[in-house]
Amino acid sequence: MTRSAPDALLFSGSDWDVGLIQRIHDACEKIGVGELGLDVYPNQIEIITAEQMLDAYSSVGMPLYYNHWSFGKQFVTHEAHYKKGLRGLAYEIVINSNPCISYIMEENTATMQTLVIAHAAFGHNHFFKNNYLFKQWTDADGILEYLDFAKGYIARCEERHGKLAVERLLDSAHALMNHGIFRFPRKRKPDLMTEERRERERRIHGEQMFNDLWRTVPAKEGAKPTADLDARRRALLELPQENILYFLEKTAPRLRPWQREIIRIVRIISQYFYPQGQTKMMNEGCATYSHYRIMTRLHETGQISDGSFLEFLTSHTNVVTQPSHDDPRYNGINPYALGFAMMSDIERIVTEPSDEDRAWFPDIAGVGDPMAVLKDVWANYRDESFIAQFLSPNLMRQWRMFHILDKAKDAPDLDVGAIHDERGYRAIRRALARQYDVASLDADIQVVDVDLAGDRKLILQHAMLHAMPLDERGTKDTLQHLADLWGYDVVLREIDAAGAVAKEYAASAKMVHGAKG
Repeated sequence: MTRSAPDALLFSGSDWDVGLIQRIHDACEKIGVGELGLDVYPNQIEIITAEQMLDAYSSVGMPLYYNHWSFGKQFVTHEAHYKKGLRGLAYEIVINSNPCISYIMEENTATMQTLVIAHAAFGHNHFFKNNYLFKQWTDADGILEYLDFAKGYIARCEERHGKLAVERLLDSAHALMNHGIFRFPRKRKPDLMTEERRERERRIHGEQMFNDLWRTVPAKEGAKPTADLDARRRALLELPQENILYFLEKTAPRLRPWQREIIRIVRIISQYFYPQGQTKMMNEGCATYSHYRIMTRLHETGQISDGSFLEFLTSHTNVVTQPSHDDPRYNGINPYALGFAMMSDIERIVTEPSDEDRAWFPDIAGVGDPMAVLKDVWANYRDESFIAQFLSPNLMRQWRMFHILDKAKDAPDLDVGAIHDERGYRAIRRALARQYDVASLDADIQVVDVDLAGDRKLILQHAMLHAMPLDERGTKDTLQHLADLWGYDVVLREIDAAGAVAKEYAASAKMVHGAKG
């Protein structure tokens, strides 16, 4: 390895200025894009204070976010913990947008600024731009303009209809955010830059749809709907419907147009975050692997000193530490640790495979180009499928993984379901992959019917997975928000594997949004 002269250093010491940030970015770009072949959006780097970072925490890291009391509550909580030394702050926050926005803390040293630029502005940036889930579900070109529209629209609604009415509506919409997404691709990719222009078109379409809906309701008292009318009604309502916020936006009979638009805003922002929940481990693994390669290369070429490299390694080691299951610090699997370990393991398999690797990974073992393989992986997998495909026996042994079965009927006994043998490796890999599967993490709740001809009761169904019921208290609270938005009674039935109703919840509207209840 050839080291450059000391005067080739990007910086000496911990101090930095805006000019140095630009030089650091350019040096990282030369390695990340020029040598590693990363494909990124243009970068926009914002330098913020610790208080601004706390503020970004409270509004899920998004710029131009609309106001809501819950964000202020989170800010106060984070600030109190930070001042008491109970938590630290992230070195950066990165936004999936075009240009890609990276917020970096002004308290960071020059070395840490280099690290976070390599991590966020190139690692996360590449993943956002290239992973198939982000391509399907997010509009990086339009998200900033849409957030600006959303913030302005909600502020205007507060002026016209009162802050309390808007706040209560947002409370109910936020309670249903996890059930305000489409889990399967729609025919048309969202184009957020046209949302403001389409607002009037949506109101006209909504009126037409309601006219069609009510034409399907029997006109005479006591008349019964025919099979054709029932089928037409269900088709117009798009039943069954997994996206509850979408259903309310289009169908709730007592909501006003401005309230439908706010529900749509919450729904679209919720959909924007949908890929991030499915790719957190891969996304952090991509960013951590990228920053490690870039920082190592900067050191090899003499652009950062030995002292700076040691400072980087200290931070990097802390980030990728995985406490063992019996360690007091253990809090589940660290996504940075597993992601970086799997990316590094793929590099090993591609460059120096063992016979075991050749048997398990014949398509990539020994091909000799780790970045080509990794870029393909980053583009075409999510956490669940990535683990199911690429977790190796070698890494399972290093991490001392094993599978424990905990079944209620066997309590208080625990069974070791898989150990380190051929069959056990596959069982461990399947079990770990399932923990990242959205079908296992998110409850399958759908709107299945509406009694338009009678009391307008909304009927939902929860298909239980592995006989796991919903949390009773949380379900009751959320169902009340749903009833308030719908304006009439709501029923939720939990259905077991045999198709029988295991439990039923009900709620009646107490505070009707859009009309005096």
